[in-house]
Amino acid sequence: MKTVPHKMLIGTVALFTGMLGLLSTPAWSLIEHTKTQRESVVEMLEQLEERHYSKLSYDDALSSQHLDSYIDSLDPGKMFFFADDISEFNQYRSVMDDHLKQGKLDAGFAIFNRYHERLRSRLESLIDTLPQTAAALDFSVDENYSLDLETRQWAKTQAQLDDRWRKQLKNQVLGLKMAKKPAEEIVPTLEKRYAAQLRNVKQYNSQDVFQIYANALTELYDPHTNYLSPRTTENFNINMSLSLEGIGAVLQKDDEYTKISSLVAKGPADKQGALQPSDRVVAVGQDLEGAMQDIIGWRLDEVVELIRGPKGTTVRLEVIPAKSKSTDERKTITIVRNTVKLEEQAAQKKVLEIPQGDKITRIGVIDVPAFYIDFDAMRRGEENYKSTTRDVKRLLGELEEAGVEGIIVDLRNNGGGSLQEANELTGLFIEYGPTVQIRHSSRRVWRDGKRLKSSYYDGPLVVLVNRLSASASEIFAGAMQDYERAIVVGDRSFGKGTVQTLVPLTEGQLKITESKFYRISGESTQHRGVVPDVSFPSVFDTTEIGESSLDHALSWDKISPIRHMKYDNFAPILPDLKDLFHQRSGKNPEFIFLEDQVDLAQETRELKFLPLNEEARIALRNGQEEKALAIENKRRKAQGEELLTSLEKNPEEEDAVATHDSEIEVEEDDETDVLLIEAGHVLIDMLLLSNERFALQR
Repeated sequence: MKTVPHKMLIGTVALFTGMLGLLSTPAWSLIEHTKTQRESVVEMLEQLEERHYSKLSYDDALSSQHLDSYIDSLDPGKMFFFADDISEFNQYRSVMDDHLKQGKLDAGFAIFNRYHERLRSRLESLIDTLPQTAAALDFSVDENYSLDLETRQWAKTQAQLDDRWRKQLKNQVLGLKMAKKPAEEIVPTLEKRYAAQLRNVKQYNSQDVFQIYANALTELYDPHTNYLSPRTTENFNINMSLSLEGIGAVLQKDDEYTKISSLVAKGPADKQGALQPSDRVVAVGQDLEGAMQDIIGWRLDEVVELIRGPKGTTVRLEVIPAKSKSTDERKTITIVRNTVKLEEQAAQKKVLEIPQGDKITRIGVIDVPAFYIDFDAMRRGEENYKSTTRDVKRLLGELEEAGVEGIIVDLRNNGGGSLQEANELTGLFIEYGPTVQIRHSSRRVWRDGKRLKSSYYDGPLVVLVNRLSASASEIFAGAMQDYERAIVVGDRSFGKGTVQTLVPLTEGQLKITESKFYRISGESTQHRGVVPDVSFPSVFDTTEIGESSLDHALSWDKISPIRHMKYDNFAPILPDLKDLFHQRSGKNPEFIFLEDQVDLAQETRELKFLPLNEEARIALRNGQEEKALAIENKRRKAQGEELLTSLEKNPEEEDAVATHDSEIEVEEDDETDVLLIEAGHVLIDMLLLSNERFALQR
């Protein structure tokens, strides 16, 4: 079961449940549903069945899936429910649909109360016995900690379950040792972690239970359809505000960890450069010297509160890098909080000068980090309000005046934004015509685009995308590809081609997928994303990032295409473009380095277990470090650079502070951006091949 963003309350707090068997839940711990929740679930089901794009009916089959989804959201590691529990819960399998339509929430709350009691008991037991248990751990024994939760079965006996807990604790202790935590600090660190988790557990209320139970159902419809409790709604509204001061990162829960889902373009974390999507945050410290606070198992909203803060203050994050399968590798990232300003997200231009024999070819680059528009200024009638299209139009003119021979539109890491701006931006590169089709759950289709003929940039064009190019970015890139107006290069895009609407309920809100985007070719951008004409190696783990990584994502499909003109015919030159790219990248040390890193990351992801024998664990880590060092030295040797003896960084480099005051600019070295340089080479190849084809046709 892959992680989806709503799991903000459970995490691996669930890994420390009580040692009790099938016991009745004492009355003092019962959490009960409310009248407003009973009314809200009836309203929610009506909205799902009437308005969701998939047109799923909540019947016996979906009720069965709901039960499995709910149990999995509580206990993804099969760490506290027994096989007998699951057999008992099967009484609800085909009746939850009938119950919820009548506003009956008894099944969901009964299952949660069983979970809740086990959770409290396990945490209390762990805290009471931790020093003795940790002292008895033997790291010379040859045994493994399984990372493959998919094949794990429900425990049938208490002894079987206790052994899982023992290995879980042993892996955590060994992970802290491998991360160079002083021996005397390991037990206190875990005691504080479990105490914080126990405090969170005691704070569970009916809103928490209802949200988990409701989302176990809504996300069977699709991963972007979620129930938001009143507290979550408040945080959602704060996160949607441009005035939010913090680090500019979107967080999600991933079992016991808080994971970086994405970075806000040009925000403090994005500018600092060290924090990456899928990194897991394990501790947070305030200012430069504040103690690091372990946050494993914390509620997501509490982690957000800890990381968020006023402009100009400093926060330190201890993270497990995304490429690391184990918890052994840690790094500390220091970021100065700031407000993400609209002007900082504005499109920027630069000129690449690419050698071609004795000639230097000048290529214009327009970096579009987001599809933005200042709606308030536009409504006020301000003449020079900010928007993506206005900025890009100005930059295009400046680059043409500078004599560039082609343009690259860089959409990497652009998570979308204004649909209006995606349409308007497309209009800068075509004379007129449709841009996107939007199909509603009613199956009515709307079309949008450039309705009037006007001047446009008609020079050579390349669009550069990656796995984090989503939504509005995919609409623009897809339109450029369909019109054969540009060659699209890079990695397959994110694949989010759905539109959500917020619906108020008696208690909380429902965010529901009501429409779907389609390209003018009739192909959906959903799930599959935009497939580049020339594919570069992916630097992101597609099993963790992208629509296809999410459970129950709506599928790719097609509707009727729209008649549209073609500005070029790239089909005859595409094979040659790909061949030239492969010839060039096969000799480019930076590209070879990138591909080797991707291969090593894939090898790490395929690990199914971690050794709990300390010597074997050290050997595994050293082996991975040796491979990483070999990859780096392979690149250095090809570049004629000095070889390294280790990949250790000095403290100043490892814990660098990012400063983002308005007067300080962060300079980027274009020469190290191998993907951007390669996009420039593809554009030059396109120019040469097109000219050759034109000459042959004369």
